[in-house]
Amino acid sequence: MATLNISLTPELASLINEKVSSGMYPSASDVVGEGLRLLKEQDEMRHVRFQELRREIASGIDQLARGEAKVFASSEELAEHIEGEGRKLLAARQTPR
Repeated sequence: MATLNISLTPELASLINEKVSSGMYPSASDVVGEGLRLLKEQDEMRHVRFQELRREIASGIDQLARGEAKVFASSEELAEHIEGEGRKLLAARQTPR
């Protein structure tokens, strides 16, 4: 296992000590390791969301190229459409199954 020397703010050092003192973690290394595992997981989730967004954008561009876009006369009309779609989605979520 690699040994690293790191500098922490007093707040982070205190947090690590609290986690160890509480018995949640057996050592400071375990606290830091868990934090890094969570950071890695968060980075991976961000990457997946970014890839999904890229696919959605590409799909939208393809729809535009095929002439499947809906044109709105004004930004107000667009806002009303978005609000209406949002209300439909909210109502669908609130309906018991």
